[in-house]
Amino acid sequence: MEIEEIDPVTGRKTTGHEWNGIKELDTPVPRGVLMFLVATHLFALLWWILLPTWPLGSTYTKGLLDIDQRKTVEEKMVAATAARSDWMTAIETKSFDEISADEQLMKTVRETGHQLFGDNCAACHGSDGKGRSNYPDLTDQDWLWGGGPEKIAETLTVGINSRHSESRIAQMPSFGRDEMLDRTQVRQVATYVHSLTNPETSTPDNVELVKAGQEVFLTTCAACHGEDAKGNQEVGAPNLTDNYWVYGGDLQTIIASIHGGRQGHMPTWDERLSKADIKILALYVDSLGRENP
Repeated sequence: MEIEEIDPVTGRKTTGHEWNGIKELDTPVPRGVLMFLVATHLFALLWWILLPTWPLGSTYTKGLLDIDQRKTVEEKMVAATAARSDWMTAIETKSFDEISADEQLMKTVRETGHQLFGDNCAACHGSDGKGRSNYPDLTDQDWLWGGGPEKIAETLTVGINSRHSESRIAQMPSFGRDEMLDRTQVRQVATYVHSLTNPETSTPDNVELVKAGQEVFLTTCAACHGEDAKGNQEVGAPNLTDNYWVYGGDLQTIIASIHGGRQGHMPTWDERLSKADIKILALYVDSLGRENP
């Protein structure tokens, strides 16, 4: 028969286990721990009863409270749509001029437009609309296809070189690569175009080069860019005299553009955005240039 051993310090029984002279006491689980375990088990049981919990093949236990997160999200979306309905209806039905004249509506346009722009346009044009390499700055009021909310909305709707049946179409030919101009003519016309925004580069040493480039420009480039090189928004040809450049205005980049050509692309947004969203974006983009003159 095993003799129970009592610890002389605590007066409790030992379990008979000993490690390195340390004996294990036969101490019961604290009452507080037991109460906590009971409470958590009761809570879990209550949770299983009240809320959706257990999968049952193609369904699940619904819970007495009938809480469904999908239903909750749908209800919130309905509430949000209802809250937007008044000003969305106003934007859909009013003209651009009427919306622009309504300060309260324009406040909503700026707030909503900022979000729409960030979600759909910022990847190319930057979060501030100032563009980046090979993508135009939308704040400088220098437009390829025309500014103002109406023109901007049209461009957003049909895109540029997009799959839309009414897409704006524009391409600068590769004059050098396709041998429409020889290397000398490419350098001549590039030097002339560069001199338009950098008149200090026209010196007695290269005046003949610039003059020869002007002749090439008039016979080759003026059909799109105009004889004065101020561009043509009907065909998306940029103004070459204002020092606003999409691809860069230094001499080597101009040579590269003339030699290899350029073809920008902007997707059509009419399938992704509603007409009201497009109007909001057009007004917002138009406001960027007015706020950043």
